[in-house]
Amino acid sequence: MKKLKVHFLGGAGTVTGSKFHLQSEDINILVDCGVFQGTKELRQQNWQPLPIDVPKIDMVLLTHGHLDHCGYLPLLVKQGFEGDILGTAPTLAIAEIILKDSAKIHEEEAERANEEGYSKHDPALPLYDQEDVERTLNYFKSIEEGEQIELAPNCSACFKYNGHIIGSTFIELNIQGKVLVFSGDVGRLKDDLLEAPLQPEWADYLFVESTYGDKDHPVENLETIFKSLVERTLQNRGTLIIPSFAVERLQSLMYMLWKLYDKNKIPNIPIFVDSPMGNNVLDVFGSFPEWHKLSMSEYHNMCNHVNLVSSYRETWETIDDPRPKIVIAGSGMVTGGRVLTYLKQLMDLKSTTVLLVGYQAEETRGRKLLEGAQELKIFGKYIPVKAKIEHLESLSAHADQSELLHWMGSIKNIPEKVFLIHGENEALQAFKDKIKEKYGWQIHVPELHEVVEIML
Repeated sequence: MKKLKVHFLGGAGTVTGSKFHLQSEDINILVDCGVFQGTKELRQQNWQPLPIDVPKIDMVLLTHGHLDHCGYLPLLVKQGFEGDILGTAPTLAIAEIILKDSAKIHEEEAERANEEGYSKHDPALPLYDQEDVERTLNYFKSIEEGEQIELAPNCSACFKYNGHIIGSTFIELNIQGKVLVFSGDVGRLKDDLLEAPLQPEWADYLFVESTYGDKDHPVENLETIFKSLVERTLQNRGTLIIPSFAVERLQSLMYMLWKLYDKNKIPNIPIFVDSPMGNNVLDVFGSFPEWHKLSMSEYHNMCNHVNLVSSYRETWETIDDPRPKIVIAGSGMVTGGRVLTYLKQLMDLKSTTVLLVGYQAEETRGRKLLEGAQELKIFGKYIPVKAKIEHLESLSAHADQSELLHWMGSIKNIPEKVFLIHGENEALQAFKDKIKEKYGWQIHVPELHEVVEIML
């Protein structure tokens, strides 16, 4: 009987850094290859080489293009990886955008740290640069959603639509007759832009995300909330700043604000979208209409309704614009990107409102704002927080507890084991109890760097 080793190199005991190494006599692959975000202790692991023989990895299978699922790829290539990186065409398009943006941010932060001298390292270096990304893109190979791909003798993979973001999939691996299902990040049952996720029907081993394993998203009247926020912004002659993930969240916000205006629910307040990466993602929506719900006329009307900021000069022009306005800017957890410039200049004004949308990982600036921080460190300086902080959870692109239970509800067999990944401890434990209560399945919550053996 053959054995398969599963090495949890990330996404175990934490929400970020998803990396799962699968090794047997026949295969040597990674499912996802993300960077860690959040706590300093986690982020420091991004600088460490992987504790595996990287040049021997045959291929990487990407569930989707978010940074915590693909952001370590340039480092993998630097460590000697030369295999194929497989994903759907929109996933690879998104991954390319995100990796280029990430490299640019790393380069800019290193440059700024060296100029202003606030890094402990001399010189401060980027985690990876644009050249590293360009080398990585040479290994990208797109596959069709729903198509069975042979990886090795008696080993195949099928990538299946699961909502969340454009191009996103869960992956069914058939290894020696055993079916391993990696959920990736599961999307919502009801979404303005995307269809409901497909569901797995068989899983001998299920690896399922648990980001919201401990809760259901609240039912929020988004029309009423946004109408109230816009009214307050107009009354205060201030700025509503919405830190946003560039992929899906930004497009959802654009769509929602355009629809509210189109239905005469809010006045024609200027809306600035300041995310070069987000603008590129809009192009992906235009290139892959079969992957989302928007008609081309809705897509063009939505894009025409907002002001797309491209240059850093335009960022400063937007900050100096005295009109009440809405600014949507990356990044969603306030870890980097253009939103930091807006917050540095406008967060100490009482007329400013900051709307946090969706999940905020531990020790990110977004989480600190949620927890009532009185000041925030940006570019080495502490900025007082006088802005009003608001939070929306219902716009999350992640399935909540009920939706995750529904997603796995079509599995016809009893899995030999369910591995709970991509969650913080409280969510993992609560979800473990809930799955046991509802389905009676065997659950394991792996620790970071744990190795599990599966008999094939």
